[in-house]
Amino acid sequence: MNPSESKIRVLFATPECAPFVKVGGLGEVGSALPAALRSAGIDARVLLPGYSGVLDAPGEQRELARVELFNPPIRARLLEARLRSDVPLYVLDCPRLYSRGGGPYQDGDGKDWSDNALRFGLFSKVASILGGSSSPLDWRPQVVHCNDWPAALAAAYLYYAPRPHSAAVMTVHNLAFQGNFAPEFVAALGLPGESFSVDGLEFHGRLSFLKAGLFYSDVITTVSPNYAREIQSEPFGCGMDGLLRLRGDSLFGILNGIDTASWDPRTDPLIARRYGPAELHLKALNKEALQRSMNLAVDPAIPLLGAVGRLTHQKGADLLAEAAPQLAALPAQLAVLGAGGREMEDALRALARQWPQRVSVAIGYDESLAHLIEAGADMFLMPSRFEPCGLNQMYSQRYGTPPVARATGGLADTIVDCNRATLANGSATGFLIDEPSAAALIVAVRRALEIFCDRPRWRALQLAGMARDFGWESAAGQYALIYRRAARLD
Repeated sequence: MNPSESKIRVLFATPECAPFVKVGGLGEVGSALPAALRSAGIDARVLLPGYSGVLDAPGEQRELARVELFNPPIRARLLEARLRSDVPLYVLDCPRLYSRGGGPYQDGDGKDWSDNALRFGLFSKVASILGGSSSPLDWRPQVVHCNDWPAALAAAYLYYAPRPHSAAVMTVHNLAFQGNFAPEFVAALGLPGESFSVDGLEFHGRLSFLKAGLFYSDVITTVSPNYAREIQSEPFGCGMDGLLRLRGDSLFGILNGIDTASWDPRTDPLIARRYGPAELHLKALNKEALQRSMNLAVDPAIPLLGAVGRLTHQKGADLLAEAAPQLAALPAQLAVLGAGGREMEDALRALARQWPQRVSVAIGYDESLAHLIEAGADMFLMPSRFEPCGLNQMYSQRYGTPPVARATGGLADTIVDCNRATLANGSATGFLIDEPSAAALIVAVRRALEIFCDRPRWRALQLAGMARDFGWESAAGQYALIYRRAARLD
């Protein structure tokens, strides 16, 4: 047998893939995990919608096939390209659905695209075709890996497709985003009427892409072990907890990794001064650069708290805004980078005007500034109400910037809370918050500041975090086992 024929073949269907398109952590996963899977001996290939940023990227793109689906018909092309990591990339080129301004899910005003059901219904259908007996390609995956609701309908299409066909693995990156649409899309997307039932993809009278993935997939994964447990309970289950409990034997939590090449303070080209555990004193130069960059008072002694991310209720941005005056009065400085609802952005801007030397807010996303905040802040704030995995807390530990974060989802899986016992045994890496409130956030920051004032213990905390391994190797190995289970290869 040819060695390449013994590899597990996986089609990684994702609506996001950095650097082409990235809204949240899924964009990073869409780029890094397929590369890690190939390094682990898996023939992983990515399927991505043909957004403008994808089609305009440098590199050769070759047409492989044309498809015409649904009624009225939608025509599209399947192109072949490569990611920067040399992972094979299939691009679904349909300009009327994907080549437009705004983001992958919303227009420039933050409103969902009105044709999202068609856009991602087509994407899911093509993923299922590539995993079925009618695929126009010679390469046939044994597993279609569906990522979040935009790819989830592929599991239903595969379930109703003629055999033989690929197995379906469904990964939930955030259960709160479900892709629920009017019931008339069942027929419009070519799904059988019998699928629209409680034992199917119906969810409170609507067609739910996410429920389709959860119900029809062979295996379900999510992005941290703790989140896998949380979503089986009512507070975190977003109405799907009953189904998830029912499928508990097929539900697994696999912790995301991070791109350890891009996020490494020893080699990072985006920070003011590179450093590692042996040169941790050089981190202070990044703090000074961050203070200057964000027009904060340049003071090495004042604690500098950083925050990067979406300014949303889920991320606890309102708790950050509520706590900001008391944090500034400690005294401490607060450097925030992110974007969200206009009301939240305006509230943080107002705080920056009220405390100009203590609070600075940059609205939007700036990759260079994000790296500088990780390197220059003394500690990193993540008061999320829920967090499936989270990446910034892993970046922060790698940069010697202990996180102060809510004990939920992947945050609880990746941060060792600082207390007397963990300080004594050298395992402490950050500070966990038990409840989502501004008061609890302030208490946790005060707890962190007590250690911050004790330089030897703070240095030990930093070094423990920098020693953690958050690479993708472990996750890739776990996914290999999941793929074998789903495809019944054992």
